Amino acid sequence: MKLMNYRTDGNMKLGISTDRGVLDVEFAGKRLAPGLELPATASEVVAGGLQAISALKDITNRALSSNNSEWWLDEAKLQIGPCVNAPGKIICVGLNYRQHAIESNMDIPKYPILFNKFANTLAGSGEEIPLPPGSDMVDYEAELAIVIGRRAKAVNRNEALDYVFGYCNANDLSARDFQLRTSQWMLGKSCDKFAPLGPYLVTFDEVGDPNALDIACRLNGETRQSSHTSDMIFPCDEIVSYISQHITLEPGDIILTGTPEGVIMGYPEDRRIYLQDGDVVTVEIAKLGVLTNRLIGKPSTNK
Repeated sequence: MKLMNYRTDGNMKLGISTDRGVLDVEFAGKRLAPGLELPATASEVVAGGLQAISALKDITNRALSSNNSEWWLDEAKLQIGPCVNAPGKIICVGLNYRQHAIESNMDIPKYPILFNKFANTLAGSGEEIPLPPGSDMVDYEAELAIVIGRRAKAVNRNEALDYVFGYCNANDLSARDFQLRTSQWMLGKSCDKFAPLGPYLVTFDEVGDPNALDIACRLNGETRQSSHTSDMIFPCDEIVSYISQHITLEPGDIILTGTPEGVIMGYPEDRRIYLQDGDVVTVEIAKLGVLTNRLIGKPSTNK
């Protein structure tokens, strides 16, 4: 199932992407199953677990079986929101692709390098991302995001993926000048809208092995990152297990799993042209759709 959030009249609403279009869950529910309580956003689906998924599958099947078109929406006309709208935690893994560690002239880490983002960083596909004042070194990072489906505390690696609800595209945007001011990366990673997610939250059963996916990033149509999630130093099951040993993971928590080689900071210094006003960044991971955002504003001239 491909869940998505979209905005209408200032509110976030739940949609399900299908071959027929995007199902307006609220409207279809009122027409096809009056009185049935359905989740209103993707985060509510995650919180509702198997019961919510079952109800949504039932409504989707009823809608697909009908010749009525009134509850189908054109995705191209929607204002898409982040596919997870209310995470409790956003945990990120740094230097988790071998080739990215090499291009960064960093040692292969012995343990996952963890840092965090906050809810202010969330954005949806199609949203414009402001270049933060004071930075002239904003970089892209295509990443696979894990969305936790049930409470995970000290779980074994061989069971870790059983706690995953699904996966989505993410762009771990980074202001490198802010990031490298100190040994703590938080400021450079947590500017407003610096974690676009989506367009879909795809359930685990449709994704299969998360470490068997092509991952790519394009800047203004030019491929900058082209890799495979099998290049992760710490694969998804190990990441979930490791974090859960120290931090209890709750439904809706997001884990960004690291980026492959090809970021701007990995280029030779004389070829580093960081993101500019009007640049369009596209992240695409197999089975997860395409996440696209435009950067707006003028980079700072501060050094």
